Formats: sequence, structure tokens, C-alpha cells
Amino acid sequence: MIGRGPLRLSHVLVVALLTAVFVWAGFVTHPSAAFASAGDGATAAPLAPHSVTLEANGATVQTTSDAATVGDFLRERNLSVGPHDYVYPDQDVPLSDGLAVTYRAAVSVTIETARDRVAVTSSADDVGSLLEEENIRLDAGDRVQPPLDAALPANGVVRIVHVVAWQRTERSAIEPQTIHRLDFSITPGSSRVLARGSRGEREDVVRFERLDGAPVTRTVVSSHVLRKARPQIVADGIDEYEAFARMEQRGVERTAYLAESALQMVATAYTAGCYGCSGITAIGRPAGHGIVAVDPSVIPLGTRLFIPGYGLAIAGDTGGAIRGFRIDLGFNSERDALLFGRREVTVYRLK
Repeated sequence: MIGRGPLRLSHVLVVALLTAVFVWAGFVTHPSAAFASAGDGATAAPLAPHSVTLEANGATVQTTSDAATVGDFLRERNLSVGPHDYVYPDQDVPLSDGLAVTYRAAVSVTIETARDRVAVTSSADDVGSLLEEENIRLDAGDRVQPPLDAALPANGVVRIVHVVAWQRTERSAIEPQTIHRLDFSITPGSSRVLARGSRGEREDVVRFERLDGAPVTRTVVSSHVLRKARPQIVADGIDEYEAFARMEQRGVERTAYLAESALQMVATAYTAGCYGCSGITAIGRPAGHGIVAVDPSVIPLGTRLFIPGYGLAIAGDTGGAIRGFRIDLGFNSERDALLFGRREVTVYRLK
């Protein structure tokens, strides 16, 4: 206390000095607003939790933490960082609000080629990064399984197949097809070439591949016909009964789609020299193979027919005994007519 005596300059100086000391002491004792005074026992208030994004092994979560560093944060999340694991940012980086932390555990992978197998431990984010990490260079045609953008197969195998490939354009001949036609006008067992035919030519683009030194494979990528082949046509002499037997084996598959309708009929055979026959049919054509007698109320005259085992025919004649579902097939020789005899047939009326 300052007494009632006169105020001296020394008193003023002492008060100012004490005030300065107390102010200075306050700054030293309270350097941050984050700390609050509590009398003689002042303590620091805890920091507010930070909002952190964690991406761990492909899963992303948003969380909060008051950990001091990235390493403390990962330990808080029970993530034990191994020597090959990937962490970003580094573990000693202080945790801050809005920080994104990435953690990826390393896995064991075997890299396999035709000549070698290497076991590695890596935290690469995909197969392509793994190969870069191991300084493995791929040629343009090489194949990798799993693909380069796939995740590492934990405890699995990355297989590299070395591919050597090339293409070539090749030309080749197209052999002509031989078409045989039955001809009753030439001696049975003999043949005559009606058209010699000619070869065609094809141009192919071919791809060749060798995988890991294995035998070369050949694949036609595209094909283009430069010149069509012309078929060779051969006439074969044959008797009518032999023609019937051959055609019977083939069935009607190739001709039935042309048919407008089919009739089940009883067939007999005749020749131009039969008793009472004039040799000229009702439509004015000579009797013989290909001309059949019908009942015009069932099959009109002039109708084109196909009869399995007999062939193409025209409804061109009539007969006194040919009524209803009866048909009489013309033959060129009595022998062939007798061999045919009498049988049930399917008669197709063509469109």
C-alpha cells in the first residue's frame, strides 16, 4: 500500500516494473488458447477428433480419430503394418482433419513363365504394377493371366505367356466338284465327260502363333474367292433298275422341300412295247422312262412329279386299269419294268 505521503517517482517505477513482470509471466505460462487456467493446477484441454478417410485393402470408410500420427491411427484400427505393406501418407505424418489414409497389405504371389517361377511378396494395387515393380517387361503379343488391371491373386499365380505371331497371305487352288448324272442312253457301266470343269482360286489371310516355344498354330483370319471353280460334269451309263436302287438309298430329303403335296400310291411298271400300247402317250410324247400313267381325277395330266427311286416324271398318260391311287411308271426296257414289279411308293407333286 502506498501511504498518505507524497507520491514519489520511485514508487511509480516499482509498480510499473512489477506489472511488466506479471504480464511476462502470464505469456510464458499460457502460450496457447487451447489451454485453460484452473488456478494453481492449470491443465491442457484435449484436442478435437479429426475426420479421416481410410481406404484399407479395397474398402473405404469415413471415421474420426484423435491419434497423433498416421501410424498411431492405423494401430488404433488394429492394422499392423508389415515391411512390404503400402501406407500413404507415411506413418510419421501428423493426423489432420480431412486426411485420406491408404493402407494395402502385401500378399504372396508366384510369377510364372515358361522358364521360371519366382515367389514375391507385394502390395502392388494390380498385376501390371506388380510386373513394373519386378522390372518385368512384356512384348507386344504377350498374354498375362490374370489381366494387367486385375488385383493381385493372394497366394496365387500370375502367368505370363510369351507369344510370337505373324500373318501371311496365301493363295490356293479350289478343286472343281464332280457332278455325276445318270444317263440311260449310254452303255451301263461306262461314262462320258460332259464338262471338264476348271479350278478356282482362293486368297487367305493366315495368322501363325507360337506360344512359349510350342508348335506353331495356323488360323485363317479371312478368306476371299478370287475365281470360282467350275464343276466337272460326268454322265454315267446305268440301267433303270440300278438307278432305282441308288435313289432308294438317298431317300427324299433333297426333293421333299420342293413338293406341294405327297400321295401314297400303288405303282406298277410298263414299257412302250406293252400289249395294246401304241408307244405314244396321252400328251403326245413317246412312252418311256419319265412318263407315267395316272388317273387324271387324282393327278391332272402334265403335273410334274418326283417318285423316290424313280426320279422326276410327268403325268403324261392314262390307262384303263389306272384308277384312284394307282400309278404306272414308264420304263425303257422290259427287264427293268419286270425288276420293278409292283410296290407302294410316295408320289410328290412338285410346286
